[in-house]
Amino acid sequence: MTNPLVRPDRSAPGLAPLKLAIFGLGRWGTHLLRNFLALPEARVVALVDPDRQRLHDLCDRFSLAGSVACYDTWTEAIAHLGLEAAVIATPASTHYPMIKAALEQGLHVLSEKPLTLEHGTSAALSQLAVAQRRQLMVDHTYLFHPAVQRGRDLCPELGTLRYGYAARTNLGPVRPDADAFWDLAIHDISILNHWLGAQPTAVAAWGQAWLQPQPQENFTSGLSDAGWLRLIYDRGDRPHPLEAMVHVSWANPDKQRRLALVGDRGTLVLDESPQASPLTLHRGQFQTQSFPFVPMGSQTEAIAIASVEPLGEMCRHFLQCVAANQPSPISSGQMATDLVKVMVAVAAAAETGETTTV
Repeated sequence: MTNPLVRPDRSAPGLAPLKLAIFGLGRWGTHLLRNFLALPEARVVALVDPDRQRLHDLCDRFSLAGSVACYDTWTEAIAHLGLEAAVIATPASTHYPMIKAALEQGLHVLSEKPLTLEHGTSAALSQLAVAQRRQLMVDHTYLFHPAVQRGRDLCPELGTLRYGYAARTNLGPVRPDADAFWDLAIHDISILNHWLGAQPTAVAAWGQAWLQPQPQENFTSGLSDAGWLRLIYDRGDRPHPLEAMVHVSWANPDKQRRLALVGDRGTLVLDESPQASPLTLHRGQFQTQSFPFVPMGSQTEAIAIASVEPLGEMCRHFLQCVAANQPSPISSGQMATDLVKVMVAVAAAAETGETTTV
């Protein structure tokens, strides 16, 4: 019998599709399943969800009956013979034991964001992946959006960067395991970090919980439904830090998905609203630096963006990283750990009302 702990070298030429299991078949897990089924480099061999009816319905929907194993618990699935990778789309509080066990079993891991809710556990998982020589990647999907990737290339055209701002609001979906900062603001922070090539050095935050105000583990003031966040990027090479303001809410029917970075020669706007271009470069500057300040060179350019599904690009990238057995240059376990460190500082700032060093 083949030892399931002996994993093949994924860099070998002509290797068969990666055998993977998907843990958690809720809204996002279903999207991950759909994308991996569409990739010939992957073979979904197992599905895990405590809801048997959901597993049955998905097997019918994707014509999987007889071709995948269905499990009620992840502890059973992780021992599936020949399994090579685990895709984890479960609540954030469950990530640490699942990912730890998967890595110890010799599996590569793709996890839904955030990696965990504590910096220490995230760092431990990243270190374990290195020790096991397995790939740990986190699904920060926006980093695979062509508008975000193109935006990073255009940042130098903005001149000296001055500030940023973002709004991410909608009426739901509401999470029971993390607040609006962890669920929504983490997207904008990851995008800004990607564009700037830096992390914030300090944060300030304040929020309000209406729907779930009861204290929870890691959320002593309940789960904030709305929040405001100030990010301070002190990169040391400029006389003043760059600051960005972010507003998030899952209790606001005015749906917004907009982020902007402002420089002295222009502004770059990422906008997901249906009526807007996904990425727009607004050029313009002042003719003089003393009164009267005369605007000049005003011009708006809608940037052409490839029509691809970011989640599909993320799934494909994970398979490529596993095949090469090299960490993702975009969304590795270490990058996700660094982002968790920022989010922990955000949570502390929201709890204490004080600016917190990252």
